[in-house]
Amino acid sequence: MRGAPDPQLAMLTTLSTEDLIPVDHPIRRIRVIVDAVLAELDDVFDAMYSTSGRSSVPPESLLKATILMAMYSIRSERAFCERLNYDLLFKWFLDLRIDQSAFDASTFSKNRQRLLDHDVADEFFAAVVRQAKLRRYISSDHFRACQVVCVSGLVGVFRGGGRCGRGR
Repeated sequence: MRGAPDPQLAMLTTLSTEDLIPVDHPIRRIRVIVDAVLAELDDVFDAMYSTSGRSSVPPESLLKATILMAMYSIRSERAFCERLNYDLLFKWFLDLRIDQSAFDASTFSKNRQRLLDHDVADEFFAAVVRQAKLRRYISSDHFRACQVVCVSGLVGVFRGGGRCGRGR
């Protein structure tokens, strides 16, 4: 018998993004590294932001988003934010709920300078590559070239200057 689409939307669900990402997906290993590096930078983030006022998009999310933009060759922050609205893997990586909207692309430009002024972006990307090397996710034969491309490429993406490993 031929099935038919069910137009009924679920009102409530107990599904989370954690349930949807396969346990053996390679990005899970990358997320462990990224989260560990970000945990080490927690005190730096606390010092950078005021304790009062309106909450901002967490700086951790912006740095994690840059990792995704480089890994998935997303050409712009605007394109990334559009994709973030429907890509559940991206939401999972950024610790967003399924029903949570993406932040606005202008968030990158409004917060970029603060992260660069405190050297957090450079430190973060270098630490991610360093941890990947320690865990042997990066071949030692190719590490030097990969380190230069990845670190400079990620910082370049974060600074708004092109895609990881490529020109503008």
